[in-house]
Amino acid sequence: MEIREAGNQDLRQLLELYTQLHDNEMPSFDEELENIWSDIISDRNHHVLVGFDNKQIISSCVIVIIPNLTHKQRPYALIENVITHVKYRNKGYATQLLNYARDLAKKEHCYKIMLLTGSKKESTLHFYEGAGFNRNDKTAFIQWLE
Repeated sequence: MEIREAGNQDLRQLLELYTQLHDNEMPSFDEELENIWSDIISDRNHHVLVGFDNKQIISSCVIVIIPNLTHKQRPYALIENVITHVKYRNKGYATQLLNYARDLAKKEHCYKIMLLTGSKKESTLHFYEGAGFNRNDKTAFIQWLE
């Protein structure tokens, strides 16, 4: 699998993959969507990583590097939207992407990476533990906004 950062040309394929993430609907392609995408890919701290097989996006995750005033002013990273196409799961693609994201966080001198999942499935939780994350050090709280 080839891994790289997403570019302008990848939006449609990425959104098609995202329809498999939490039953997201395919959005309408309009100016607002184009502006959001432009903001994301032009932000030096926002990285949409995509994995390809035969020019098709089969896996993706987002890593955001967040500047910080603590921990010797080292940034931290947040990973979101980890997804692999249903036909390609359990083949190590998401692990490759998470390793790529970790290497990026190290290159940016991050002191930690945080990842949250809404899944309660033990297989998913074990997958993240196998990728080097733990569920014991911190407690996450979420406040959903409308």
